[in-house]
Amino acid sequence: MIPGVNPRQMKQMMKQMGIKQVDYEASRVIIECPDKKIIVENPQVSKVNMMGQDTWQVVGASREESLDTSAEINEEDVQTVVDQTNVSAAEAKAAIEAADGDLAEAIMKLSE
Repeated sequence: MIPGVNPRQMKQMMKQMGIKQVDYEASRVIIECPDKKIIVENPQVSKVNMMGQDTWQVVGASREESLDTSAEINEEDVQTVVDQTNVSAAEAKAAIEAADGDLAEAIMKLSE
């Protein structure tokens, strides 16, 4: 806020300029990025509309969590690669992990 201006005056000034602000009660805000999540607990959330454009303001303490992007490998996938390439289950699993879960790529690499 602007020092020396009380909140009521600020709302009146914003209204005169065509700025609308709506406050929301929220318990958590999660922002998902390609490699991580940003989590804001007990945030103060406001939506400000100015000239038809919505802007969200989130204020609060945040923390980050990394996302596990590794592919889930099940026994059926491993057995498929073993059947196609005649390698051990351990080799098949390693090839699937190296191919980020792509069975066709794993089979092609093991067949070379």
